[in-house]
Amino acid sequence: MRRLLGLLLVAPAAQACELPGGAAQAIRSPTHTVLYRAAPRLNQHFAVEFAVCPAPDSVRVDAWMPAHRHGMNYAPALKALGGGRYLAEGLLFHMPGEWEFVFVLRAGGATQRLVRGMRVE
Repeated sequence: MRRLLGLLLVAPAAQACELPGGAAQAIRSPTHTVLYRAAPRLNQHFAVEFAVCPAPDSVRVDAWMPAHRHGMNYAPALKALGGGRYLAEGLLFHMPGEWEFVFVLRAGGATQRLVRGMRVE
């Protein structure tokens, strides 16, 4: 009689993802969560505070206007705050319309883009 041995793979417990300071928007992929907070206004520089869980090897943040197929005129300055938290400063939406926040994560040799759209007036 042949006996088959089973292997039980247990996923690690989900890491709690928090962004101190109250309410935040969430974008989720199968492997990561991005929590972010921003208050963009047309033609005014603004910052995006965000957390990525679990912390990636590297991260970039940008914005894209899909209807016009272009991004911002400014590159944000990104500062790591530790523990998977970041602050991107110097973003600017220079045109009204549909924009997307784009978070590019690099972890474990793979790159993924997490995107959230918004309307800017």
